[in-house]
Amino acid sequence: MAGRMDLGEAVRDYCERLDGGLWSEPLNAVTNAGFLVAAAAALALLRRQRQRDPAALALIAVTASVGVGSFLFHTLATRGAMLLDVIPIAIFIYGFFLLALRRLFGLGAAASVLLTALFALASFGVDANFHGLNGSVAYLSALAALVTFPTLLWRRNRFAARGLAMAAGVFTISLLFRSFDRAICPAFPVGTHFLWHLLNACVLWLLLRTAILSALRQPQPEGEGAHSRM
Repeated sequence: MAGRMDLGEAVRDYCERLDGGLWSEPLNAVTNAGFLVAAAAALALLRRQRQRDPAALALIAVTASVGVGSFLFHTLATRGAMLLDVIPIAIFIYGFFLLALRRLFGLGAAASVLLTALFALASFGVDANFHGLNGSVAYLSALAALVTFPTLLWRRNRFAARGLAMAAGVFTISLLFRSFDRAICPAFPVGTHFLWHLLNACVLWLLLRTAILSALRQPQPEGEGAHSRM
């Protein structure tokens, strides 16, 4: 059928991959272990708090799925495997955005869901209408949120603001490495995409740590029970 995505179509988007072989991106594949380390560290931190936090636990699971999905994509390098890579990343971005609105800004459920939906629509609009940066344009909305949130939180929650600001700084460097991957191929054949993985694992750890520890520092949104952790 015309226009249907061929899930088995080969994808060769990154500098390290020179052919369609299963193990043609070893650095890009192996460095996804960083996401599993980040998820394990966050889970250990959550357990030490001795508090129920299903929202943070869900994001930890998503973080692990980011590592698994990206590993499969950089191993199989097909359109279908790409979905296993990009979908968990999108779920984490919008899931954390929603959690931040609830937990860090104290917004109600309806307002948080509405703002998250608007953020998602804006992100899709940017991705659909702007191109370049080796596909990194899709992440500019997430970077904008990471820069804006700590600015708005600085006076009311310095702890969360510092955590988000550190994540924004690391994410900026991470995006640069992702964007330069193809351009640097002639001088550095393995590319720089593997650094995107390692630095993004740090970003997700910083975000998870901020969310988990902020649950103990922030009052619950108005109208919520004392045991709610969303």
